[in-house]
Amino acid sequence: MTLDKVFFIVSHSRMNSATPFAITDPGQSPSAAQASFDPLYQQISKLLTRELSLGTWGPGQMIPSEMELSQRYRVSQGTMRKAIDSLAAAQLVVRRQGRGTFVASHDTGPEQFRFLRLRRNQGAEPLAPHSEILQCSRERASSEMARQLQIKAADWLVFIRRRLSVDGRGAVIDDIWLPAQRFKGLNAERLAAHSGPLYSLFEVVYGVKMVRASEKLRAINAPAAIANLLDIEGGQPVLLVDRLSLGYEDRPVEVRRGYYHTEHMHYSSELV
Repeated sequence: MTLDKVFFIVSHSRMNSATPFAITDPGQSPSAAQASFDPLYQQISKLLTRELSLGTWGPGQMIPSEMELSQRYRVSQGTMRKAIDSLAAAQLVVRRQGRGTFVASHDTGPEQFRFLRLRRNQGAEPLAPHSEILQCSRERASSEMARQLQIKAADWLVFIRRRLSVDGRGAVIDDIWLPAQRFKGLNAERLAAHSGPLYSLFEVVYGVKMVRASEKLRAINAPAAIANLLDIEGGQPVLLVDRLSLGYEDRPVEVRRGYYHTEHMHYSSELV
């Protein structure tokens, strides 16, 4: 069967952190900072993102109160509230009524499967599929892989192949490439010992938080090897999803290629 190729891009993002800071140190007052076109709350938001990147507050940990942070950065509480609101909108932190603000974690709540866009045809609720690691090995980065991950060609990568199943049926085959330098010690044994989402393992053990991702989607005929792993006939249509995942400050941390069998499910995306 021949399919016309369909191609489009999905970006799971709400915040761009590429603009330089005007305030470079918590002890530096805004009035003494160099000129910047960014609103003050955005500058503060970027500094807080840097704190998250450095691990000042870990996944699931409560960050200081707005009053404490406003005193630390020498800005008004209103400015700090807007800065934290922007982090919450980007799903970097979670506000909990009466308890405080916490660093978002892939280990709990809706964050667990935020990047899994597969849904049943008769429902919109996120799925919690069964995950099975099929392979974990090391390989050298091609020039294209190195370009995407901003590493050197021939640097070591960790390669993972896994199968996601829903209701006992193969749903997704994921091929995942990670820079080995950032995931030292990641092997099949460690993956087998982890029972939660991969992204929770990455952030808790390796300090790598998946913040956003861009994806390219197209329909293809399933290669024979992939069809066999999904328990479908060779050449049956599947959705190919190529993903580049970015961490704090837009650092590339993962390349992923997923083969989605969508006969009983669909890929859901919200465009805002």
